[in-house]
Amino acid sequence: MTAPEPASVDEVLSRYRQPIIDIMRSTLSLPLDHGRLMRQHMGYEDEQGNSAAGPGGKMLRPALCLLACEAVDGDVARAFPAAAAIELLHNFTLIHDDIEDASDTRHGRETLWRRHGVPLAINAGDGMFVRAQLTMLGLEQIGVPADRALEAARVLNEAAVLLCEGQHADISFESRDRVSLSEYEAMIAGKTASLIGASAQIGAIAGGADDATCRALGEFGRMLGMAFQIQDDVLGVWGESARTGKPVADDIRSKKKSFPVVWAFDHARGETGSRLDHLYAADMTESAVEEVLSILDELGAQQASGDAAGLWREDALRVLDRLSLVPERQRELEELANFIVTREA
Repeated sequence: MTAPEPASVDEVLSRYRQPIIDIMRSTLSLPLDHGRLMRQHMGYEDEQGNSAAGPGGKMLRPALCLLACEAVDGDVARAFPAAAAIELLHNFTLIHDDIEDASDTRHGRETLWRRHGVPLAINAGDGMFVRAQLTMLGLEQIGVPADRALEAARVLNEAAVLLCEGQHADISFESRDRVSLSEYEAMIAGKTASLIGASAQIGAIAGGADDATCRALGEFGRMLGMAFQIQDDVLGVWGESARTGKPVADDIRSKKKSFPVVWAFDHARGETGSRLDHLYAADMTESAVEEVLSILDELGAQQASGDAAGLWREDALRVLDRLSLVPERQRELEELANFIVTREA
C-alpha cells in the first residue's frame, strides 16, 4: 500500500487548529472579571462581552506539538491539552510583551494594556500563565500516565524560565550600543527557541516516545526556533507591510538588536562601521532609517540572515534523520522547517 502524501503546511496548521481553539475557549470561560480580559486578548470576546471570531496567527507551537505526537505514532487526542497549554503560555508572554514594547495593536486589535491599562493587563497575563499550567495538568485526565504528564509540565516550566531570561536580555539590549552575535543567539535561544523546542518535546512525551526521542525532538524544535526568530528579524526589516502588518523597517526605527543589525555591526569596518555607530547613537529619523537600510544592503546583511536561518534549519533536519518517525509525519515536519525559513509573514 502506498503511503499517503504529506499535507501542505497550511493543511498541517489548520488540521489541529479547531480542537485547540475549543479547549482554549473552554478553559478561558471563567466567571471572573480578569477572565473577560483574557478572552478579549485572544479575540474570543469584544469589549461588550459579545462572542468574536477568535485568534489570528498561525498557532505554530501547538501544531508542532501535535505533529510531534503523531510523528512518534502517538494518539494525537492525548496531546490536545498540552498543545492548548503551550498556546496559552505563549499568549501570556504576548500580553506582557505588548506592555514591555508599548505595542498598540496585535492581529489588528488594540492591545490589552491600551484598552484597560498596564496593571490590569499584567494581571490578565498572570492569569493566562496559571490557566496554561492547569490546562497542562489535564493530560492525566485523558489517559496520559501521571509521570509523563508531570514531565510535560516540567518541560513547559523550564522553557518558561528560559523564555523570561531571554526577554530580560532582549530588553536590556535596548540600552546598549552593541550586542555580539553570541549574545544575540543566547537571547533568542531563550526568548523564542525554548518554547518552540518544548512544544515538540512535549508532543513526543504525550505520544509515549522514549526519553531519547523526546529530547531529540526537543532539540529539533529548539533549532527550528532559532531559524524562526532569524527569519522573523528579516521580516522586521524587509518584510512587506501588507503581509507582516507592520511598516517596512519597523525594527530599524525602534533600534531593535535583531540579527541583521547585530550581524552588520559585527562585519562593518572603517567609515561604514563608524557611520552605523553614529546612526544608532542618535534619533532614528526616516532619513536615518534609509541610510541604515542602505548600509545593510551594502554589507549583504539580508543574505547573511537568510543563510544563518538556513543553517539552523539544516541542523534541525539532521536531528530528524537520526530518528525513527512515522514517515509521512516526518516529511510534514521537514515541510514545516522549510516554511519557517521562507515565510513572508
